[in-house]
Amino acid sequence: MLSRDPLLRNGHLLAVSSLVSAGLGSFFWVIAARWYDDEVVGVSYSALSVTLLLAGIGQLNLSDFLVRFVPSAGHHTRRMILTCYAVSTSVSALAALGFLLLVPVVAPELDFLLTPVTAAGFVATTAAYAVFVMQDGALTAVRRPGWVVAENVVFACVKIGLLGLGAALALQSGILLSWAGALAVSLLLTNFVLLRRAVPQHVRSSTVAERPAGALRYASADYLGSLFRMAAYTLVPLMVLNALGAEQSAYFSLAWIVGYVLYLVTRNLGSSLVVEAVRSPGQLVEHGVKVLRHTALLLGSAVVLVVALAPQILSVFGEEYAEHGTMLLRLLALSALPNIVVSIAIDLSRARRRLRRAVGLQIAMCVLVLGLTKLLLPVMGITGAGVAWLVTTSLLAAPLLIRRSHWLTAAPGRSS
Repeated sequence: MLSRDPLLRNGHLLAVSSLVSAGLGSFFWVIAARWYDDEVVGVSYSALSVTLLLAGIGQLNLSDFLVRFVPSAGHHTRRMILTCYAVSTSVSALAALGFLLLVPVVAPELDFLLTPVTAAGFVATTAAYAVFVMQDGALTAVRRPGWVVAENVVFACVKIGLLGLGAALALQSGILLSWAGALAVSLLLTNFVLLRRAVPQHVRSSTVAERPAGALRYASADYLGSLFRMAAYTLVPLMVLNALGAEQSAYFSLAWIVGYVLYLVTRNLGSSLVVEAVRSPGQLVEHGVKVLRHTALLLGSAVVLVVALAPQILSVFGEEYAEHGTMLLRLLALSALPNIVVSIAIDLSRARRRLRRAVGLQIAMCVLVLGLTKLLLPVMGITGAGVAWLVTTSLLAAPLLIRRSHWLTAAPGRSS
């Protein structure tokens, strides 16, 4: 039963969205792993990881911007959302074009993207995924997390259906085409609900209509931090592909898909924390402590299960995935516990508009994860990436716990 507290209820619904999406997403990759060659799975996942990275760059972290400012935007809400959409799609398309020019140098394994039709589809899908990310932020900001669940279910189900069609037609690009088609369906349905129903109701119930002061400065600093965080999440699969090849990339990718769900739960509860902090600034510390404790209890049980059942979870994809990815998945699951502290510290800093700490933590995360991964992959294989994440989150969480009074109980400020 969902909590009546909007802070936890909305966070739970967002977490449910991630779990449902991950469950259906895992089923998608189970089918893909059985219907397509390991090399096709590995290369396709790497291409999609690049799409996510470029969309993350192109959407300028405006999803989190909407979470932070839409709750108090009132009648400015629709214009704020559409402006963010227009800016992000343009920048994402330019980022995708820039990447295609660099493929022969930075990712020769992805040279199949350079044919005209595939290149056009890659650019369009990258721009569409930027909107897909932002619509989740907009729905969260107007307290419609239930629709975040619905749109992710639609996306996953359409994606699975198109994957089957691609396999039946023996299309080597079936995995990528299924994502593109599912994005189109999800965007049309979700934005009809968002702009025709959710936003008007949000405007009618709003008691304020603020144009955020210093929004450009806030967005710039927040975007800088998000770039480093996104790079940490999305560059590792590409590093694995380049260092170890497509087959090892497939083993890494499916373990990462499962382990990353634990990270998403923390981020979802953090997004709810930011929304409620904007609505009730005086309860920021109380909300922060509540989310920190609740997330630790929730994820603690999940981590124990994942560590214990890692071989069985990965064997669903095939015995070779369990053989190669079990230790990696266990390390990723364990790293999700110290990541709770890191992620909540970042979200509290964002809610207070004190972004120096948030940006610093995300830069440190990126540098440590990518540096350790590059160092450990040749020595430990894909397990090295799991060690990199566990060491990184532990090193960042330890000083935050020791000096928690500096970020968990300090009075709110307004500095970006």
